[in-house]
Amino acid sequence: MSQTTAVAQVLPQPRTPAPHPVRLLDAVPALAPAPAARRILVVDPDLGDPLVPQLRRHGHEIIGVTRGSAALEAHQDVDLVLLALELPDLDGLEVCRTIRSVSRVPVIIVTARHSELDCVLGLQAGADDYVTKPCGLRELMARMEAVMRRAQWQPTTVAQIRHGALHIDVGSRQVTVDGTEVALTRKEFDLLALLAAHPDTVIPRKQLLKQVWGDSWSRRTVDTHVSSLRGKLGDSGWIVTVRGFGFKLGHC
Repeated sequence: MSQTTAVAQVLPQPRTPAPHPVRLLDAVPALAPAPAARRILVVDPDLGDPLVPQLRRHGHEIIGVTRGSAALEAHQDVDLVLLALELPDLDGLEVCRTIRSVSRVPVIIVTARHSELDCVLGLQAGADDYVTKPCGLRELMARMEAVMRRAQWQPTTVAQIRHGALHIDVGSRQVTVDGTEVALTRKEFDLLALLAAHPDTVIPRKQLLKQVWGDSWSRRTVDTHVSSLRGKLGDSGWIVTVRGFGFKLGHC
């Protein structure tokens, strides 16, 4: 073996420098939180619209119906209604009016009718927004989120609620009827205060569950508390059941 070869064998080999450690937060920019998944009722004679599968791919649960009569039965248990005006059995505006008369579920009219008059009539019928086709998915989803933000129930900020003989002191969480104090549990008080803060509105059962109980509830929860409240208030007429929709404050 030559001297040159021997030297080559014993010389240290160059080392590949270790890569500079990269933190995940440096490598990947923070992403905005994805919109919450919704249970959406789509009322449209053409459920083949490409917007439907696109909404599903974004995690939304779609309940599709093609007739207005089916919409009047299906809207009770959804977060949002996307309503076409061109329905085979009922006028879409009438469907919107009927839903709005018994429910506060957000309604967005999605239609090919572009005229200003149609838009005005849709909003007057109770729609929360009016979108004309063709529309992009991003615009529709942005409008959906805007409507849902506006529709969120806010806790009442008033200190006193008076409704006939019923008096609610929100600050001290005391309730009296004809001057007599009524002892309520925390959830009973929250339920009564929510109904009393919107005395002329039917509040859907699902909304009551979300607002008062959050994620910890069963289907019988509202019924049980309503029954207990009626007994403690001394008259079942204080809380009116609107069958199939929810409850509202009554008059005694």
